[in-house]
Amino acid sequence: MGEPTTDGRRIKGERRRRELIEATVRVVAREGVAGVSHRAVAREAGQPSTAAAYYFKSIDDLLTAALTRCMEEDARRMRTLAARVEDRGAGLRALAELMCTVVAHPDHLLAEYELYLLAARRPELRGPTRDWLAAVAEFGRCYTDDPVRLRILSGTIDGLLMQALLTEEPPTADEFEAALRSVLL
Repeated sequence: MGEPTTDGRRIKGERRRRELIEATVRVVAREGVAGVSHRAVAREAGQPSTAAAYYFKSIDDLLTAALTRCMEEDARRMRTLAARVEDRGAGLRALAELMCTVVAHPDHLLAEYELYLLAARRPELRGPTRDWLAAVAEFGRCYTDDPVRLRILSGTIDGLLMQALLTEEPPTADEFEAALRSVLL
């Protein structure tokens, strides 16, 4: 009889943890990494003020979990695209459309880049970013094995997305696709 209660608690705990991670991303989007505190994240998640400290012992743990979630989600989407590339042109178009979808949510993208840049300062956070870069390379290998072009691809994607945050009118799918074609075809 004790097992269903334990499973229910575990499921509830996993849900609360996930909500806290999502809240961390929203706080970073709104206030930057400096705005992240246990209280701010718990408040954003609509949880008791002690909840974030219960599930994440430090702010670094919260930031690491948020970065990991963002990079895992992005890597999963990229790998899904790579697995579906049958027509080279259609694959590039799908990636361009995905980039437009990402740019359509600038707050989330801004949070991702805040966390991504934090990893540049903290080597212990770089694992999730390596997974994202590996996923980009997997997609790129559908088109080329040239390591230089694969590195240019990841730089192009990151650069275009970062620039999209800085412009009033982000690139269109056609513009993203043209840039990707110049790198891969």
